[in-house]
Amino acid sequence: MPLTIRPASLDDAPAITRIYAHAVNEGTASYELDPPGEAGMRERMSALLGSGYPYLVAEEEGVLLGYAYAGPFRPRRAYRFMVEDSVYLDPQAQGRGIGRTLLEALVEACMQCGFRQIVAVIGDGSETSASVKLHRAMGFEDAGVLRGSGFKHGRWLDTVFMQRTLNGGTNTPPDPQSLPERLFRGEAVG
Repeated sequence: MPLTIRPASLDDAPAITRIYAHAVNEGTASYELDPPGEAGMRERMSALLGSGYPYLVAEEEGVLLGYAYAGPFRPRRAYRFMVEDSVYLDPQAQGRGIGRTLLEALVEACMQCGFRQIVAVIGDGSETSASVKLHRAMGFEDAGVLRGSGFKHGRWLDTVFMQRTLNGGTNTPPDPQSLPERLFRGEAVG
């Protein structure tokens, strides 16, 4: 059965919670030290889904192997045209191209929403990081490094920022029907 990329639903929360808990407990991509439980993950998902942000899952033979979403980069409203991406995979799915497939679909979904910039905030970023390599292959450019910005699993971690322009970036005015503008005006999006 082929890999399926589809919109996430709250029914996916148990698998997403499990995947993220592994990333928090075993890895350094997330700077959280304690993973949220399923109720906390449902709240996070509901906030993004309810606002119309893209949230996708990768599924194969009924097994959820990874997820990706875009959310606000910062809460101040002038940042509304920039989203931050997140991609997490089940350990068994790593190295199979699933992260790239998810990120490709997420970038496309962000473009459809009318966002102008997408940023990756990569914990434990280095040139050898799988996430840095993935984002670079997807057209993201280096945008800066915060050295020693995190401390986890007994070591200091750098945070790498990478950015990709969407929909012409700053070359054209905002589309008044885009998701960021509708959210700015307080219009219902769902």
